Amino acid sequence: GRALLVLLLSATVSLLGGLIFGYELGIISGALLQLQADFQLSCFRQEVLVSAVLIGALLASLAGGILIDRHGRRRAILVSNMVLLVGSLLLTLARSFTVLVIGRVTVGFAISISSMACCIYVSEMVAAHQRGLLVSLYEAGITVGILLSYALNYIFADVDEGWRYMFGLAIAPTAMQFLSILFLPVNPVKLSSWDSDCQKGLIPLQDTEHRAAAKREPYQEKHYSLLDLFRTRDNMRRRTLVGLGLVLFQQFTGQPNVLGYASKIFHSVGFQSNSSAILASVGLGAIKVVATLVAMALADKAGRRVLLMAGCVVMAISVTTIGLTSRMAPLAMARDCKAAADPNASQSLTQHPLTPVLPQSAVSPLPPAPAAVKVQAGPGFAATTSLTKVFASTQSKEVVPNSSLTQKRDLVGQSKKGALESTGPPLSAAPWAQHTVLNWITLLSMMAFVSAFSIGFGPMTWLVLSEIYPAGIRGRAFAFCNSFNWAANLLISLSFLDLIDAIGFSWVFLLYGLMGVMAVIFIYLFVPETKGQSLEEINQQFSRKR
Repeated sequence: GRALLVLLLSATVSLLGGLIFGYELGIISGALLQLQADFQLSCFRQEVLVSAVLIGALLASLAGGILIDRHGRRRAILVSNMVLLVGSLLLTLARSFTVLVIGRVTVGFAISISSMACCIYVSEMVAAHQRGLLVSLYEAGITVGILLSYALNYIFADVDEGWRYMFGLAIAPTAMQFLSILFLPVNPVKLSSWDSDCQKGLIPLQDTEHRAAAKREPYQEKHYSLLDLFRTRDNMRRRTLVGLGLVLFQQFTGQPNVLGYASKIFHSVGFQSNSSAILASVGLGAIKVVATLVAMALADKAGRRVLLMAGCVVMAISVTTIGLTSRMAPLAMARDCKAAADPNASQSLTQHPLTPVLPQSAVSPLPPAPAAVKVQAGPGFAATTSLTKVFASTQSKEVVPNSSLTQKRDLVGQSKKGALESTGPPLSAAPWAQHTVLNWITLLSMMAFVSAFSIGFGPMTWLVLSEIYPAGIRGRAFAFCNSFNWAANLLISLSFLDLIDAIGFSWVFLLYGLMGVMAVIFIYLFVPETKGQSLEEINQQFSRKR
């Protein structure tokens, strides 16, 4: 009974950790619409507010590894919960723009620490045959959190100062996670005495034959420095190659950018009713949730390697198909921003196409929809902020058709006054309006891409990262790879528009397809199968010189 209780609490910690992460990612999209009016935010200030989370997250990925290794995973999660409570209170009670930015940086720091510590803690906590399921539960939590944030954005859209409720509601799951983890034992890897509840059957840690080896582990635990990640000691260099390869290919397959055109594609296949923007974000989000549940079910049966390779193959085919169809039926990117403070001054900023609600007089820079987000970084959310940043700093002549903006604006029951002027053609005259079959192929390819990412790279990257390093350096190694993930995410997002200008939209997607093929080869050659093995066995498997 107690073993079951610990299993349930571990699952709760993993799920709530992901839920909070996803919620904080998605909630800014709706909150920004009201903050823009309440604080008279310029386009630049909107960009700063959205990007603040990334700054906090990057700080956490640099400092968090030391906290996780030195003070333990459990304590790191408890600290992140308390920091998150402080950040949420700052945001809820904020009266100035500066406090809002500090609050978002604090929240970014907290969810980044939590994301790393949760994956490692749960992977060390449970039996080998349940590890894939429970670590993948974190990814499922993220997708559910993003969907929840969109729902609450919609509910509070017309409430006066509704953004305070949006930010404040994050306190509930944070408090629940804090309470859940208080009832869990200290991480077994950190125990000085193995005559504890963990070894008396509280946790089904390993099978009986592995218990002797597990018992010896704390006394044999080695100490590593960060530089050991690049040395041949215990084959650490190869582990670092696997970790960095996975996080870099996760981004270089184009994941942060593929959904930039999602709204256009939805319109082009005929979804032109008032609800199309919500349909776009919630529909793709729902597909992502279902795909992540499939990954959870298969992680411990099919194995990490199989899911990674299968996901990469489908992603490569999908982006290649989008690249080929877009050669025949070109799409246009929408990027417009008008600051609330000065309706006449316009800067070129993104309105991310997958946002359910838009303000009366401005189009805001918003994070990607559910499908665009995760777990790229942190396990992955740099896409959110970097995309905004990118589009903010890039001038473009392309504009969005009037109809798509005014129609979405109606979602919040707001008037069509002050609709953005556009030099673009009306929707019906768009060059891609005649290619119905190709548009459906593009739409299905995009859905396949989202599903494949959520089955393969999404959850499996973080599962493998939480398994392949020795306990003594696991936190720092995870954080090291995590920071590269954010850097790659930023690079891919920043280079997107320049690449389109240089070689064209279709060639960019064909390039992503080529990266997908290279990722399959990399996984086949370098990534070992870890399903059903204890962490000690995985460590020994890597330590053998090859």
